[in-house]
Amino acid sequence: MAEMTQQKKKKEAANYQRTKMQEELVVQRLKDRGCRITRQRRMLLDIILREECASCKEIYYKAKEKDSRIGTATVYRMINLLEEIGAISRKNMYKISCCTGDRREEACIITLDDHTERRLSAQSWYKVIWNGLRACGYIDGQHITGIMVETDN
Repeated sequence: MAEMTQQKKKKEAANYQRTKMQEELVVQRLKDRGCRITRQRRMLLDIILREECASCKEIYYKAKEKDSRIGTATVYRMINLLEEIGAISRKNMYKISCCTGDRREEACIITLDDHTERRLSAQSWYKVIWNGLRACGYIDGQHITGIMVETDN
C-alpha cells in the first residue's frame, strides 16, 4: 500500500512539473506578444491547465468561483488569445498543448558549431535541462518550476 502511495505521489509530482513548464511557456509566449500577465489571466491559465473544461462557459463558471468580478468577455478574450498563440485548440477541449507528448512543437532550437541544428519539443527541452542539472549536482530531488532564458538583444 505504501509503495502504491509513493508511485501516486511521483506521478502527481511529474504532472505538476509538466503543468508548471506549460504555464511558463504560455506566459512567455504571451509576454512575447506584448501581453501583460494579469492576476485574472494567470487564474484563467491555471483553470485551463488543471481543470477539465469543455467550453468557455465552464471556464467562466470556475473562474467566477475564484473571482466574482471576472466577466465572460475576459474569458473569451483569453481563450482567443491562447488559441492565437497556438497554446490551445478548440478541438482539444481547452487543454494547453505546448508541452504535451501529443505535439512535436519546437520550444528550443540549438545550433551547433558545425551549423547543424537540434530541435527540441518543450517536453524534450525540459528533460535535457533536468537531467543535466541532476548530472552536474545542481539539483538533488528538487523539481524545476520554471526556466527563464535571457538573451542579448
